[in-house]
Amino acid sequence: MIINLPTRRFAALLFDMDGTLISSIASAERAWSRWAAAHGLDVAAFLPTIHGVRSVETIRRLNLPGVDPEAEAAAITQAEMEDVGDVTEIPGARAFLTTLPPDRWTIVTSAPRALALRRLAAADMPVPKLMVAAEDVAQGKPAPDCFLLAARRLGVAAEACCVFEDAPAGLRAAEAAGASVVVVTATHHEPAPTGHPAIPDYRNLRVVTDPDGLRLTTHM
Repeated sequence: MIINLPTRRFAALLFDMDGTLISSIASAERAWSRWAAAHGLDVAAFLPTIHGVRSVETIRRLNLPGVDPEAEAAAITQAEMEDVGDVTEIPGARAFLTTLPPDRWTIVTSAPRALALRRLAAADMPVPKLMVAAEDVAQGKPAPDCFLLAARRLGVAAEACCVFEDAPAGLRAAEAAGASVVVVTATHHEPAPTGHPAIPDYRNLRVVTDPDGLRLTTHM
């Protein structure tokens, strides 16, 4: 069910990747579960903290003695790159992206660029020219830097963009950037009250392009 789509027109659409355009949760949680167990962490309690933020910041936040966050994050990224067999698109995402003007959308991900490209290829998804990845900003989500940079690269104001997100850190980043938000709930186990419009996937979502911008609509 699509809930209360925004009625305004947008200059551009900005998409998070994992959990928003593709589902890579199983792959990510396998890699992170092994890492957490090796470091004596409570795996079940730890896993919910990994989504939507950069790996290096997840590790840095733990403040584990003797752990190099950069090196550990690189090792986890490599493990994730080798495990993409069950990465799939969020239903309808590929078809929806192909209807968008190429210079009016991009991906804004907390994943390193190499991992993002690997996962997008595994899910047979289009790759935008101006994608923003983990290494492109000094501060990852929930800081707004990534969405501000994406808007700037597209030549528009962040306030004129609509962000598609699924994770709390990404939602806070989009809000801080001043963008409108649509929540993608495809991978949510239970509804999260955000106050933003929500879609389960992209199968009934359409975009109308006119001289005033992009308008989201539904097709049942």
